[in-house]
Order: sequence, then C-alpha cells, then structure tokens
Amino acid sequence: MSTNDCNPVLPAFSLAGRTAVVTGGARGLGLAMSRALVLSGANLAIVDLHKKEAAERAKEIVEEFAQIHPSWSAPNVTSHYADVSDKSQVDDSIRDVLGWHDRITNLITCAGFCENCDAVDFPPDRIKRILGVNLEGTYFFATGIARYLIERNMPGNMVFIGSISGSIVNVPQPQAMYNASKAAVRHLAASLAVEWASKGIRVNCLSPGYMITEIAMKAKILAENPGLKTEWESKIPQGKMGLPGELMGTVVFLSSDASSYITGQEIRVDGGYTVC
Repeated sequence: MSTNDCNPVLPAFSLAGRTAVVTGGARGLGLAMSRALVLSGANLAIVDLHKKEAAERAKEIVEEFAQIHPSWSAPNVTSHYADVSDKSQVDDSIRDVLGWHDRITNLITCAGFCENCDAVDFPPDRIKRILGVNLEGTYFFATGIARYLIERNMPGNMVFIGSISGSIVNVPQPQAMYNASKAAVRHLAASLAVEWASKGIRVNCLSPGYMITEIAMKAKILAENPGLKTEWESKIPQGKMGLPGELMGTVVFLSSDASSYITGQEIRVDGGYTVC
C-alpha cells in the first residue's frame, strides 16, 4: 500500500494489515465505524441481520476507498449474516468470515437496539430479546473471536459499543432494560480486558451519547414527543446531538496501536452530556 497520496499522520493510527469484524455494520453507527476502519487501512467483514443491505454497503465502502486512496490496493470488504443473539449463528459467521479473510484481528460490536417502555409493562419476551442482542451478542462474538486468537497465540483488539445509558439514567424516556444491557456491556468490556490482557487482547468500550441516525429520528418516542430532541440538546454542553461520523476517530484510535496501553476503559463521545 502506497502512502504517497496520504496526509501525514502518526503511523500508530494505521490499521493496515488488520481485518476487522463489525457487527451491525450495515447501518447507522455501525456503518460509520465500518467506513472508518477501511479508510484507515483495514480489511472488513460486516456482520448484519440484513445481509442484502450489508452487501450493498460493502460495495459502497470499497468504492469510497478507491476515490479517497486511488493509488492504494483495494481492501477486502465482505458481508455476512448472523442474528448475534444466536450462538450457533455467531460461530457460523466467524467461520464464514475466515473463509473470505486470512485472519481476524479486530472486533467492533455495534449490533444492538433500544426500546422505550415502562418497566412494569415491559414484556418478558422483549427483555430476553434486548439482552440477547445487546449483551449476549457482544459476549458470543467476543468469546468466539478471543478463542480463535488465543488458540493461535495472536494479539487482538475489541471495541464494544456501549452507551451513556450504561452509566446514567436518561430522562424522560423509560428504558430500564436498555440501560441495564448497556451497563452490562460496559462492565463486560472491563472484565474481559483484565481476563485477556495476558493474551495480548485489548478490550475497550465506546459509549456514544445522543446521536442522529435515521432509525433514531424515526423512533416512536420522538414521534410522540416532538419537543424531546430540543430538550435533549438543551442538556448537551455542545448544544447538539452527535453525528455518526463523529465516532470515526475514536473507534480508529481504540482499534489501533495508538491506544496500545489502553484496555478495560470506557470512552464517552457525548458532547459533554455526562459531565454535567
């Protein structure tokens, strides 16, 4: 890969030679992170519940890379299917990724969702679903890829996508089970970071604040409460909700050697919301 067309940057930020798996990488925050990793030199495997959409995004990411880095070798960007809450599907997707890539070095767990419902009315099947996707899906992918790395004595890097909701209680929306699931993801990252540090595997948590995504803007709670976005923004010191692209630098930093002595940590990207 030539660097003649690249602006000067600290070499430790480069992801050249890495292969990253991004769950939920076809939409929203996951798509922004998928783009960031490839533009920083990594090969990419998008794992998503929406396989056709993932394939379309993979093609677009390669085209974007070619426009920005015309003299660089094209990255290997592939798409794969999995319901992350199903361990057998997770294991199958990891095997499928390794059929298209010679290695896996990085994991970003973006697959997840939020539901707003009063705790006393939250259906048991939805509790299982939100914990299955947000927490168990993160655990299944992390342990599956860690097993692969440990068996080969390879170092690795993982970034779990949490949320400020894992550390604070959002108001006024009721989302107790989502908050609990993201708090668990945050502590899971810290726990696995300690457990796997001696194996050369780093694990950190990136927790976004209020972000503008297509799905978020179509959420039922915003439709029913038109002034809620303004209320949220009034409590953010920077005065606005974040954009998915504003997570790109942080995920590259945590995924690269630029953060080589950082593990078990949570980094919040929230415009200052949680410091008030």
